[in-house]
Amino acid sequence: SGIDFGGIIGLIPVERGYSGRILKLKIIGEKKILTIGKELEIRKTLSKSHLYSSAFTVRKEEIKNNIPQKFILNGAGWGHGVGLCQIGAAVMGESGYNFDEILLHYFKGAKIQKIYS
Repeated sequence: SGIDFGGIIGLIPVERGYSGRILKLKIIGEKKILTIGKELEIRKTLSKSHLYSSAFTVRKEEIKNNIPQKFILNGAGWGHGVGLCQIGAAVMGESGYNFDEILLHYFKGAKIQKIYS
C-alpha cells in the first residue's frame, strides 16, 4: 500500500457482507490505523498480486513485544459469493451435465421455469 504502518498489530474485520466477505477491514499499526472500505482494495492491500477473496478469517501468530510476526488468513472460497463454483460448474459441463442439472446441483430446491413466451 505504500503506507508506513510500523509493525502491524492487528487486522480486524469490521464489517462482513451476506456471503461472509470482509467489506471493511481495520489495519492497526504502531504508527497508523486505517480502515479500508472496499473488498477489492482489501485484497490488493494485503497481497502484492492480490487475494482471490476477502472471505477469510485472521489469526495472529508468533507475537513478540505485542506485535504478531505472522498473520494467518484462512480463506473460505474465491467465487462471486452466490453459491456456485465456476470451476465445478465448468467441470460438470465438460462431463456432460446440462445447465439445469448444474444449477440444481448448486441451488438445491430451486425451480427452473420459462417466464416468457
